[in-house]
Amino acid sequence: MADPKGFMTTPRQDWPRRPVEERVRDWDEVYVPGALLPIISKQADRCMDCGIPFCHDACPLGNLIPEWNDLVSREDWRQAADRLHATNNFPEFTGRLCPAPCEAGCVLAINQPAVTIKNVEAAVADRAWELGFAPPRPPDRLSGRTVAVIGSGPTGLAAAQQLTRAGHTVAVYEKDDRLGGLMRYGIPEFKMEKHHLERRIEQMRAEGTKFRTSTVVGRDVGAAELRSRYDAVVIATGATAWRELDVPGRELAGVQQAMEYLPLANRVREGDLAVSPMSAAGKHVVIVGGGDTGADCLGTAVREGAASVTQLDIYAQPGGERDEDAEPWPTYPKIYRLSAAHEEARDLETAPAASADARLFAASTLRFTGDGDGRVRSLHLVEVDAARRPVTGTGRTLPADLVLLALGFSGPDRGDGLVEQLGLGMEPRGTVARDAGFGTNVPGVFAAGDAARGQSLIVWAIAEGRAVAAAVDRYLTGSSRLPAPIGPYDRPMTV
Repeated sequence: MADPKGFMTTPRQDWPRRPVEERVRDWDEVYVPGALLPIISKQADRCMDCGIPFCHDACPLGNLIPEWNDLVSREDWRQAADRLHATNNFPEFTGRLCPAPCEAGCVLAINQPAVTIKNVEAAVADRAWELGFAPPRPPDRLSGRTVAVIGSGPTGLAAAQQLTRAGHTVAVYEKDDRLGGLMRYGIPEFKMEKHHLERRIEQMRAEGTKFRTSTVVGRDVGAAELRSRYDAVVIATGATAWRELDVPGRELAGVQQAMEYLPLANRVREGDLAVSPMSAAGKHVVIVGGGDTGADCLGTAVREGAASVTQLDIYAQPGGERDEDAEPWPTYPKIYRLSAAHEEARDLETAPAASADARLFAASTLRFTGDGDGRVRSLHLVEVDAARRPVTGTGRTLPADLVLLALGFSGPDRGDGLVEQLGLGMEPRGTVARDAGFGTNVPGVFAAGDAARGQSLIVWAIAEGRAVAAAVDRYLTGSSRLPAPIGPYDRPMTV
């Protein structure tokens, strides 16, 4: 702890965002470039050497947060980068995309604003690249063992990097034409510019990891054939089976899944398309679902020039402070948060019908109605109580030329034949079944990430990738020195 009084003398200061009117005219990251570095050392000083750092337990990676906070406060970037990368393969991803449960578990957060852990993490990761502290780390020798990793999201990439560095020959199979999974085509550019992803992939190539894009395992290559060619297989396909909304009018044109809409906008940024065929330009847009995916749709629709954008959340609007009885520290509380997209919608007044930024809380969709050509034109909703029962007399109708369903995901997509061809056991909720060692019912086949855990956070995805790598390494060699930060049955802290 460089400054024992830092948490008393220095107020919390977050990485400032660019002005709304400026940032909605482009797709660059929302933060002011270069504005983090001048403030971050003093922010790291606020880490209070609490003795029992609950931020460790709140983070499934077990990030050594007090250690790299102390190093950042002294501007020892090399050592800070070493400590950060000791537990996290991709801190520039989590520093931008993770909702920071570590900050909810910060001891300072008991009665003050938490340390800006997420900002410190992003600063260290970016400085590591700028100063050359993130070189490729190829293995000294090869083991002669081969591993196939199916899926190149954060779980697949973390598992592949760990196994490659352990000396195994690893090939990553990705169904899309570019690597990265949802980080590539699900996360908008304004949340994380794709050069961060490209840089890590090139690092992995230099370490020896092989990549096979545009390859659907189960269709382009048989799953059983792949298993016979490799000593072990890791299934890290993610949870891409989206949840549906079974209401009248769902069949109308213009009612789309969020993950049909977001990839097209990202492909425009990649240069594949001049304009998205689902562009929100000039349309009244309604997003059904109050989570992060819905917020990503919101920010994207605003940048595409929507006439209006409204987001429906079936839950009541949360308060601004933690409910100590229902969600005591250090659990992650459900409180009112203003994401960059919601800030934009609020300031631009994109949703005249909404009472809070672009969101209508405690709102449930009843049906859609369309025009004579079978296109959606309106969404009918009703307010609900805490038990999700309709409240009499609260029906409303919103204009809707484009409806985006952002209701989450239930498990891996079964359409590719992977599950059936391998004969994998499945859980009742639609995820791949596995044992305490991440193994499936098929010898040599392991499952990790959202495909087995269910929809979760990026920080849990990376932790799963690191943990399954240790399990595979042990299966191949009899023992492993790779870290295993979590087990397959671990869950976030709750009451």
